[in-house]
Amino acid sequence: MVTKYQNRIVVDQKIMVGKPIIKGTRITIELILRLLAEGMAVKEILENYPNLHKEDIQAVLEYAFEAVGRERVLPLNVQRAKNYA
Repeated sequence: MVTKYQNRIVVDQKIMVGKPIIKGTRITIELILRLLAEGMAVKEILENYPNLHKEDIQAVLEYAFEAVGRERVLPLNVQRAKNYA
């Protein structure tokens, strides 16, 4: 199954050192997430980056959601953790 973001986000080692970007641009997913985290509104991002579309921002959020969803948290050995505290 192809998710929505796979039509809009690409990874190419020749572009931005292989960081995920919006297809057809050099705008990284990291940049968009940083702007959103800093409180910039989607409308403002789109005004500042006219090559972007609202669907691109939605794809970035979907990409981030899936990346975090794939994370695995492994329990620490409690005794070992106490030794490092």
